[in-house]
Amino acid sequence: MKTYKIVALLTMLLGTSLTTFAQQAEMADTMRSNGKIYVVVAVVVLILLGFIAFLVMTDKKVAKLENEMKANDFLQD
Repeated sequence: MKTYKIVALLTMLLGTSLTTFAQQAEMADTMRSNGKIYVVVAVVVLILLGFIAFLVMTDKKVAKLENEMKANDFLQD
């Protein structure tokens, strides 16, 4: 009985994901034909670059704080 529930759940999830994929592919084709797909790609790239810049800046700040703590003997190896 338990395996039937698992199989039914997996079947429903697979069917839903295939339907969603088909709709997304259709939407991507529409956006590509209108030339708007490049705007979407540009926005995604900008967001990723901003996130990477934020991580790099945060890493530099953490490294600076670690060095200050080592210099003041707060951090033991």
